[in-house]
Amino acid sequence: MEKRIVFSTSTEMVSVAADTVVYFTADGNYSAINMADRGRFVLTMQLGQVERRIAERATAGDNRFIRIGKSLIVNRDFITYINPQRQKLVLSDGRTFRHEVSASKEALKALKDLLEKEATL
Repeated sequence: MEKRIVFSTSTEMVSVAADTVVYFTADGNYSAINMADRGRFVLTMQLGQVERRIAERATAGDNRFIRIGKSLIVNRDFITYINPQRQKLVLSDGRTFRHEVSASKEALKALKDLLEKEATL
């Protein structure tokens, strides 16, 4: 059974399969869910609230979502390319979609270092 994440406020409810979420972005008091099918949902909640909801739904060992800086949470399963100098991150499944996002050099360098460290374990 696929794991779903439910985001609910007084005015809306969004239920998404965790493995179809590519990344979340922040814009002030709003957050956007960017999906593999190019769908997008805007939530009336801050990214910190989204991060807490993801943590509540995660099972032990499920660390697929990584917070990058102040305004981005990405699904590690889709990370394809990281270039801190150009502040560029590509998220793709290699077949049906490709999302390019930008983040600070420091945040992308930290992400690159983390993934390289995990790859050597």
